[in-house]
Amino acid sequence: MEHNLLIRKKITYISAVSILLFIAFILSIRYGAVDLDTAEILRSIFTDAETTNRSIIWKLRMPRTLIAGLVGMCLSVAGCILQGVMKNPLASPTIIGVNSGAGLAAALTLVLWPEMEYLLTPAAFLGAFATTWIIYIISWKDGIKPLRMVLAGVAISSVISAIINTILIFFPDRITNQISFTIGTLSAKMWSDFRILLPYAAVGIFLAIVFSKKLNILLLGDEIASNLGVNIEKTRLILIGIASLLAASSVSIVGMLGFVGLIIPHMTRLIVGSDNRFLIPASALTGALVIMTCDTVARIIAKPMEIPVGIIMSLIGAPFFLFLLRRRFKYDD
Repeated sequence: MEHNLLIRKKITYISAVSILLFIAFILSIRYGAVDLDTAEILRSIFTDAETTNRSIIWKLRMPRTLIAGLVGMCLSVAGCILQGVMKNPLASPTIIGVNSGAGLAAALTLVLWPEMEYLLTPAAFLGAFATTWIIYIISWKDGIKPLRMVLAGVAISSVISAIINTILIFFPDRITNQISFTIGTLSAKMWSDFRILLPYAAVGIFLAIVFSKKLNILLLGDEIASNLGVNIEKTRLILIGIASLLAASSVSIVGMLGFVGLIIPHMTRLIVGSDNRFLIPASALTGALVIMTCDTVARIIAKPMEIPVGIIMSLIGAPFFLFLLRRRFKYDD
């Protein structure tokens, strides 16, 4: 009986977030530098007349809103995976340097091969995967310890950030919107960006759901997981690869957007629990909802000027990170 109630609670949450996500989608289409009412939106969507409002919706807001949703999903699911694999409540693409590794690879690609934008996501994936694996190896000593993981991630992330800043200083003409790249922004994102992001996001999220059961088994401990027939290191390697792919695809499109992979899994876990079969899809939907909402706020809070969505996320994420340090982080080294 109690189990059925828990399942019902999780399904109810996912359903509620899905409804809120649809509302956030409509609001994101409606509000910006130019506000549109519902009738204008419907006329623009269902008529072929080339009007200014139709151009605003189809060429600017629709791709931007869809990209916001995909980025929120990717970073949230990447955070879920990293927290599960590393058994670390503070693991996230930002905190342990995954975003920095992806950002460095993306920056180098823009400098060395500026005309080959299609290489951005594969290069960012390699950078993210290499960084994550290096931090994992450095942190391993008779198991993963939260303090060791965070310190290793902060140290490597700081070094990588210094290299990125150096590249931005010496090659400002190769990397446009430098500040936006280091903070994270959805400004001026088009359908071409959406088409680049979609296949990576779809594959990564699908694989995350497929491997959610094995991620649950890893949480039981290495000995139990091994007894249950799980190849521990192979499974960890695959999961780290999935998380790296998701984080890298987002970084290559919107820049180094922080804190999403940290706060969303925690917010969702409080309601749906730690079963990754529910946590991963619920976090994906919640992440999409949060990023869409934050991007809408970023567009209207100081209009006609626009604030990068990364600033809004930092204002939310930094206090939440401090809360985790105070209430949840256990120094077990």
